[in-house]
Amino acid sequence: MARYLGSVCRQCRREGLKLFLKGDRCFTDKCAIEKRAYPPGQHGTSFRQKQSEYGTQLREKQKVKRIYGMLEKQFRRLVGEAARRKGPTGENLLLLLEKRLDNVVYRMGFASSRAEARQVVRHGHIRLNGKKADIPSMQVRLNDEISVREKSRKHPHIVAAIEAARRKGTMSWVEVDSNKFTGKVMGDPKREDLTLPIQEQLIVEHYSR
Repeated sequence: MARYLGSVCRQCRREGLKLFLKGDRCFTDKCAIEKRAYPPGQHGTSFRQKQSEYGTQLREKQKVKRIYGMLEKQFRRLVGEAARRKGPTGENLLLLLEKRLDNVVYRMGFASSRAEARQVVRHGHIRLNGKKADIPSMQVRLNDEISVREKSRKHPHIVAAIEAARRKGTMSWVEVDSNKFTGKVMGDPKREDLTLPIQEQLIVEHYSR
C-alpha cells in the first residue's frame, strides 16, 4: 500500500498552519512551523501567497488529505461516497472522515496523533464491539464500542496518549472511560467540533470541475 514517507512537518509548513500531525510535539516550541513559518524548499522564503481559484481549492483539498493522512485515490473515493448521500456533500465528507476508525481512536485519546492511531489499529491493538478491528478506514456507527485489547493496555504509547487526553479532554460525541480503556460513539460529530479551519465547499468545487 502506498503511503507518504517524508517529513510531516514539511506538510504543515506547506499549508501554512499546524495540522497537528505529530501529537504532543505540535504543542511545544519544537514544532517546525514555529521556527520556519514558510513553505519548504529553496524558494520557500520567496513563495508568493497570491493564488488562482483552482489553486485555492487544491490547497484546501491537500490540507484536509494531510490532516486525515489519506492519499488521493482513497480521498477521491470518499468524496464520491459523500456526494451519493443525502444532504450537503461537504458536510457528508467531514462526517465520513471523522467516523473513520483511526480518527475515532485518536478522538478517544487512545493515540496521540492520527498517524499513531492508524498504526495502533493496524497492529491489532483495537477491538470494535469486542472483535478485532485492524482496518483504519472502517466506518464506525452510533453506539459502537471501541476498546484497547487487554494485552495492549500497558503499551507505553497508548498509556501516554490516554494521560494526555485526560488533560485535554475529548470530543462531545464520544464517551470514554480511560480507566477501562473503552469508549463509545454517542452521536455524529458536529461541525463546530472541528477546530481546524476547513472550507469543505472548496473541496467539493475542486472535484466538481
